[in-house]
Amino acid sequence: MIETSPSSPPPVDVVLPCLDEAGALPWVLDRIPPGWRAIVVDNGSTDGSAELARSLGARVVHEPRRGFGAACHAGLAAATAEVVCFCDCDGSLDPALLPSVAGPVLDGTADLVLGRRRPTALGAWPLHARLANLELARRIRRRSGLRLHDLGPMRAARRRDLLALDLTDRRSGYPLQMVVRAADRGWRIRETDVPYRPRTGRSKVTGTWRGTWQAVRDMSAVLTETPPGATPEAPTARTVTGTGRAAATTAGPAPSSAPSSAPGFAGGPADGAPVTGAGR
Repeated sequence: MIETSPSSPPPVDVVLPCLDEAGALPWVLDRIPPGWRAIVVDNGSTDGSAELARSLGARVVHEPRRGFGAACHAGLAAATAEVVCFCDCDGSLDPALLPSVAGPVLDGTADLVLGRRRPTALGAWPLHARLANLELARRIRRRSGLRLHDLGPMRAARRRDLLALDLTDRRSGYPLQMVVRAADRGWRIRETDVPYRPRTGRSKVTGTWRGTWQAVRDMSAVLTETPPGATPEAPTARTVTGTGRAAATTAGPAPSSAPSSAPGFAGGPADGAPVTGAGR
């Protein structure tokens, strides 16, 4: 059961896009950090997920338009906390680890923090999904100079800055569009390792070849766009090193609010090494 004080706003809102996740919801909501608010965005569930989430103390938002991005953005629009986290609702990621993701945003040392998934079992991350993720990371590096290992769904940033990105994708390209537009605006982007467990229930996207192909197609479309506000000239990169197993990169001006594990399969620099970008 989530316990929040109605007299004070939550320090962090946690957006949980949800489609038929009744099997995972009790564990997921029980792992929300104390005092933080869970916003479960029901995207058309037929298994009673919305009613269950509400009974467990979560705020429930209904988003009838199907799509991962549609659910995430509806949650962002409903959020009121200064910092917003996103996390899958299928039990593959542990919300209790969100403070390590949101921490650099809360203390002003990063603008966007991504959880780099580290599988805890062979079945946690299907091979075709891992290969697609690696290819997308390579294409991001070529487009923006941003050296990321993963486009994982666990992430944190300031609400007003996220809204200012004017994200338009409402399908699987939403998480990538967030990273691409943030990079073009010079955000300090950091990765930190998070364990990735086998999900509870049936996968709707990366667990199938068809779902993965659709996600890659959506994300490929994002990579061809010119995000609004992009700087035509290539700014000088600024690398910010973090504590623990994290790294960050920036290129250009920071957003207005700035300063205001099991073996993995992804390639790239060693954990903890600085991630550098060279702008567009």
